Amino acid sequence: MNSAAPGFLIALETSEIGALIRQSVWIYPTANIAHVLAIVLFAGAIAVMDVRLMGALAGSDPARVVRGARRAAILALIAVLVSGAVLFTAEASHVALNAVFQIKMALIAFGVVHALFIGGRAVRALDTLGPQAPMPGFARFAGALSMLTWLSVVGLGRYIAYN
Repeated sequence: MNSAAPGFLIALETSEIGALIRQSVWIYPTANIAHVLAIVLFAGAIAVMDVRLMGALAGSDPARVVRGARRAAILALIAVLVSGAVLFTAEASHVALNAVFQIKMALIAFGVVHALFIGGRAVRALDTLGPQAPMPGFARFAGALSMLTWLSVVGLGRYIAYN
């Protein structure tokens, strides 16, 4: 426990739930494995969506590919957030004060806002496009920014362990 953390984080970490997660032989390791698997699924869905937005996979229907990948990404993101919340609860006071974790959280918030507003606009623009049609510049930009954001989130997530 880090006593410099805000009281609500200390309370979360020292709660019965926090103690149960830390002391259980199964809960923390299971949440950790679930988090990694969910990240893999999320990254795969994001990669398919963003690569298509950037113009690759040109023989496929862009709206169909992107919408399918977007649904998969949403479900995987929910699993990432739930498993991440379990992991966070066990070490809230320590992790929340980590600057790398704070940047990661800011990028996740940016990524979600980007997906809702900029990504949503890009997806709507695909309705009129068929296979082989060039992707609009806005969609290419949205895909590239999304890819950069989520790769940064994953990289920072791994870096937390070393910081």
